[in-house]
Amino acid sequence: MTVRTPDPDWNPDDEPVVRPPVNPGWLSDLELAEVRGRLPLLYVEAVPVRVDGLGQVTEVGMLLRANAVGEMTRTIVSGRVMYGETVRDALFRHIEKDLGPMAFPLLPASPVPFMVAEYFPLPGISPFTDERQHAVSLAFVVPVTGTCEPRQDALEVTWMTPAEAVTDTVRAELEGGRGTLVKQALASVGALP
Repeated sequence: MTVRTPDPDWNPDDEPVVRPPVNPGWLSDLELAEVRGRLPLLYVEAVPVRVDGLGQVTEVGMLLRANAVGEMTRTIVSGRVMYGETVRDALFRHIEKDLGPMAFPLLPASPVPFMVAEYFPLPGISPFTDERQHAVSLAFVVPVTGTCEPRQDALEVTWMTPAEAVTDTVRAELEGGRGTLVKQALASVGALP
């Protein structure tokens, strides 16, 4: 017996036939587009940093990539959390995917984000926008100790000082309000004057 609180317009005849998915963690492009139009999706984002012996941030890593219209932009590590995946596992998977397997991230013992960012398809609701969807992102500052070789769609990882990372020029190169996110990330770890 299922115990369910139905939606006000729920009709039992409208229930789809549930078939086990071929890969339960991934959605097809069509399914993803449908879900993006109906629900906020959960993401993780990581601002990769290098730290000195005292744990002070000395450098911030930014990914350089070409966007859908061919413009060169900067971004940070980002990606969806899959069904059944922990936040820690998603964070590690996306860092490895974007920075390579030799990045050696130092994930915190307790994965608590420095902020929760909400991305909306329409500008003005929050500082963060994503024209594809409404997304909720858990954002982390993650020290990396190894060699970063970008994979997937990133062309390179550029390391810059915290002061350089928050200049107007660099912040303008970050899409969707991520310049604000990087500034808040560095402020959260005391890396800004």
